[in-house]
Amino acid sequence: MKNIKNKKAYFDYEIIEKYEAGIELFGFEVKSIKNGGISLAGSFGIIKNGEAFLLNAFVAPYQPQNTPKKYNPLRTRKLLLHKKEIESLIGKSKQKRLTIVPLNVYTKRGFVKIGLGLAKSKKKKDKREKIKERDIKRETEREIKKSF
Repeated sequence: MKNIKNKKAYFDYEIIEKYEAGIELFGFEVKSIKNGGISLAGSFGIIKNGEAFLLNAFVAPYQPQNTPKKYNPLRTRKLLLHKKEIESLIGKSKQKRLTIVPLNVYTKRGFVKIGLGLAKSKKKKDKREKIKERDIKRETEREIKKSF
C-alpha cells in the first residue's frame, strides 16, 4: 500500500503537532484502504466524551456487489489513541482554537494507521504567498531546463 496523503490539509493548515492513531474499520474497508480506496479531503477529527472520531473520510467499498446494503462510505470512524494523547488534544484544541486534521493513511505491521495533525488555519494572504512561491520556483526550473 502506498502512503495516501491529504495534500489539501498541508495547503489549508499550518501543522503544529503530529500524532499517529489506529482506526476502527470493517474488514472490507481495510482491503479497500490497502488498495488506495480512501479520500481524506474535507475530513476532520473531533473528540467527544473522551473518545476521538474521524468524520467525512470517504472509504470506497472494496467490492460494491458484496458490500452490505446499508454501508455508508462517509460514516464516522473511531480513532484509537492513548488516553494521554486524547487529553492533550482536548486541552490544546480548546485552548488555542486548533483543528484535528488527518494528514495521511498508511499501513504499519499490517495495521492501517492514520497520521493526525493538530493544525491552525492559514489566512488567505498566506495561501496566496505560497502559490506565488510555487509559481516562481516552477518558472526558474523551466528557465534552467531551457538553458541546457
